[in-house]
Amino acid sequence: MALVINDRVKQTSTTTGTGTLNLNATVPTGFRSFVDGIGNTNTTYYAIYETGTNNFEVGVGTVTDAATDTLSRDTVISNSLGNTSKINFAGTLDVFCTLPADKAVYLDASTPPVPVGAASAGFALAMAVAL
Repeated sequence: MALVINDRVKQTSTTTGTGTLNLNATVPTGFRSFVDGIGNTNTTYYAIYETGTNNFEVGVGTVTDAATDTLSRDTVISNSLGNTSKINFAGTLDVFCTLPADKAVYLDASTPPVPVGAASAGFALAMAVAL
């Protein structure tokens, strides 16, 4: 099981509650499914947006290739409530692969990488030492 991040990975779901998402088999045009883009048993950063609401969740989840493909919601990094609880979804969901801001580093005009969130500070410091 590896952490995989990939572009253009998106599916929908109508799963309600706070548990594992059953992903719809139909993949939006121009995108790949989680199984194709991330791989069975791999983890990824995900974002879930409940259509027509302000509800969202960003976290780490595990993909399962099954009769109905699933994405577990292992760790919530942020959500629309401003905490790290799982959102109790009740509508149609857009589910996609993302890179959370709290996990990102970037280069600016100076040499060392600049951490975006507190969690990435250790990585940025290690990168600055390596440069």
